[in-house]
Amino acid sequence: MTLTDLKLKSAQPASKPYHLTDGHGLFLVVHPNGSKLWRWKYRFHGHYRLMAFGSYPIVRLADVRAAHAVARAELHRGIDPMAERKAEKKVELESRRRASGEIGTNVESPFREVAARWFEKWKGGKVERYARDTETRIQEDVVSRIGNRPIAAIKPAEIAKMILAIEERGAADVARRALQNTQQIFRYAMAFGLAEQNPAAAFRPADILKQRVTTNFARVDTSELPALLKKIDLYDGSHFVRLALQLMALVFVRTGEMIPAQWAEFDRKEKLWSIPATRMKMRRPHLVPLSRQALAVLDELWERRRNDLWLFPGERSCPYMNKNSMLGALKRMGYKGEMTGHGFRGLASTVLNETGFERAHIEMQLAHAPKNDVEAAYNKALYLPQRRVMMQGWADFLDQTREPAKKMPGISTRGGIKRQTVMHGHALQPTA
Repeated sequence: MTLTDLKLKSAQPASKPYHLTDGHGLFLVVHPNGSKLWRWKYRFHGHYRLMAFGSYPIVRLADVRAAHAVARAELHRGIDPMAERKAEKKVELESRRRASGEIGTNVESPFREVAARWFEKWKGGKVERYARDTETRIQEDVVSRIGNRPIAAIKPAEIAKMILAIEERGAADVARRALQNTQQIFRYAMAFGLAEQNPAAAFRPADILKQRVTTNFARVDTSELPALLKKIDLYDGSHFVRLALQLMALVFVRTGEMIPAQWAEFDRKEKLWSIPATRMKMRRPHLVPLSRQALAVLDELWERRRNDLWLFPGERSCPYMNKNSMLGALKRMGYKGEMTGHGFRGLASTVLNETGFERAHIEMQLAHAPKNDVEAAYNKALYLPQRRVMMQGWADFLDQTREPAKKMPGISTRGGIKRQTVMHGHALQPTA
């Protein structure tokens, strides 16, 4: 039952604190000393948090509901409201101190202090493991070298020397990410008057780092797919790893998009998986139509679940499965250097394109970057009916590859032309 002003005013202290609930985790704590405090209990990345909204009657019922609605909206967008509030308060305090003259605008703030403030602001809404890895990278590769330098005095040459040192130890990708984080920290410093320029943006990675050799993710040939699927089905290691590989084959998303999947993202009635933008490479929400076979995998995962949050729970302190678990399983099956979880994307793209499915539908399902302004007007539900047909056809095709080789009849498309991709005698039906 929601609260009213009358109920709040008439609430009397008792021998022990008690709660008056208002819904969606918001409640008022009435203490024995007569104080009445607003609190909100919510869950973020599997952990419960308690957020304060002040005391009643200083904060009225209408005001606390408005603040609660804003915080819930942030949580819905994947942002931790408490972390966001903490970062905002820190920035506000810094601004007040500067305005009052307590600290000057030309104060020589050490890089490490600014980096810490930036990180507190940036980490809101990020996956815990991703945020932890980023913090470690900044501390070990950036702060360790320029942390004590006044941020406003750092020159581009210092940044370049730091980045090249990371590359020299054989960590070119880490060097690029470290440069990107350094650029972000300097942009933050410029926004709050702690630096006049961004020396990390004075050059691009290609200006100083060795050119990267682009390689495709390893994957087997389509002719080897039946044997691979059979080995996955018979895998005798972790059930969660086996099911992850089976689901990956059916939905062909990126490994980093699937491993942290949460049960709340799945709509069984609509047969859809909604992946939030925060986990997507292109930072756009993505819809994955679920075939009958994918739903069957989800059913088994639900039966084996360890909690109601993660599809693929982790071990010990890790909330979800290690991203290398599937790769390790493929190695144990004999596919070292020949197949990766990401390889299913290449297989699906090849087969679906050869079959005659519309390229736009395939690219949309692969969540690839738009190539022009028209495609940039992104709509996550674009081509959804056609993509449902395509995903079910792909799942049926995978089932057929498990059967003994036999010739499958071609399926007529809208124009009466018979198009099919045959693998060991199995045909895949394109969209009409």
